[in-house]
Amino acid sequence: MTEHVWSYKSTSGHLAGTDLTGYKVEAVDGSIGKVDKHSDEVGDAYLVVDTGVWIFGKEVLLPAGTVISIDPDQRTIYADRTKEQIKDSPEFHGDKHLGDAGYREQLGMYYGVGGPFA
Repeated sequence: MTEHVWSYKSTSGHLAGTDLTGYKVEAVDGSIGKVDKHSDEVGDAYLVVDTGVWIFGKEVLLPAGTVISIDPDQRTIYADRTKEQIKDSPEFHGDKHLGDAGYREQLGMYYGVGGPFA
């Protein structure tokens, strides 16, 4: 039901195998940070974004389905959410949440079907 949020849109310009680490991430209303980690795994693609001081140095996990486009020349990824929407997403702790199916479902619901953006 929420699987589509875990795949890049065909229009995003994402090329499998591209190292996105260090790319800037832009929400629709401004910068949110840089990619710290990412996964290209089919059906489980995501970005872990280090927000720096923006939200007190936390990391957020963005499902690949939130990516509008990727500009490799500018090393910038554009997401289809506002900074506030990303800030209000379920809290992320890499050591606890990566690989956690329950967290993945919670985040999928927030960004996908049944969430505030459906």
